[in-house]
Amino acid sequence: MPIPDEAAPVAAASVRQLFARRSLRVPGTRLGAIAFPPPTSPRSHWHYWWQAHFLDCLLDEHLRDPGGDALTEARKLVRGIWLRNGGRWRNAYYDDMAWLALALQRLDTVDGRRRPRRGVRNLAGALRSAHTQDLGGGVFWNTTRDYKNTPSTAPAALFFARAGDTARAQELLDWLRARLYDQDSGLYLDGVKADGRVERSLHTYNQGTVLGALVAVGSRENLQHAADLVEAVAREVAGDGGVLPLGAGGDAGLFTGILARYLAQVSLAGVGPVASQLARSLLDATANHLWSGRLQVQGREFLFPPRQERTPVSLSSQLQAWMVLEAQRVSRTPEGRGED
Repeated sequence: MPIPDEAAPVAAASVRQLFARRSLRVPGTRLGAIAFPPPTSPRSHWHYWWQAHFLDCLLDEHLRDPGGDALTEARKLVRGIWLRNGGRWRNAYYDDMAWLALALQRLDTVDGRRRPRRGVRNLAGALRSAHTQDLGGGVFWNTTRDYKNTPSTAPAALFFARAGDTARAQELLDWLRARLYDQDSGLYLDGVKADGRVERSLHTYNQGTVLGALVAVGSRENLQHAADLVEAVAREVAGDGGVLPLGAGGDAGLFTGILARYLAQVSLAGVGPVASQLARSLLDATANHLWSGRLQVQGREFLFPPRQERTPVSLSSQLQAWMVLEAQRVSRTPEGRGED
């Protein structure tokens, strides 16, 4: 069944209505409550990197509907993130900082800024400082600096590629390929510990960020590797009917949404007709699953799978649904891409 045109707008409106609140109750700000129903304390845990993806989603909405108020809400969210983070841009995790840097970088593009805003410059400096030759390269995961991984290195590579530093981005991709690419599965592993031991966990979002960086840097070799990686995702990750696994909550609730975002970009990036169609098929199947399983909760708002019984519904899982539905739309309408 084709996904209706209103699917992404419904997901967007639902997340904004059910989860968006003032940051610390300050007027002119926004922050996503971590769950619905929301916690009662304004100082409850807030998940810095989830908010970065909320910002990305609002920018997706603005590019789809420039006449709406999503850009205004995005700017309020930026203020809310900065305020809730204690008037600072940085935190202790370089992967978190990479996500916010990417979202702010996109906002700069939408705003037509000639020079990156202070937050982007600040976070870029943090990412450059975490890219060292320890363990042969890569980006540290956090300020403890005892682990380098795909979750920090791949989005950092994407950030640098979009900023025009393609040499650094390619260097990071080369390190990932040398240290964390698993030849047997064709997928990327999680990370390398300080003693050189490899953490072999496989996560959907790691494949997505590598795809995004490969496409952003370009080159025939990178695009061919992106095509191979899409095939590996379809073979090793997708379930029955090509539906990608969906996390119900916590950080994992965002993982497949992130993969979907970059599958959409790959589908439009000249990776060849087979990989492009495969990426679109994965997005179609997953979007259909989400849309057909939606649950109306109040007014015109919906919650999307996976179901979370007897517990508050996680913001991460609903951002995931929003990302998948936007990505599926973008993959079918190239003019709606709005990236870079």
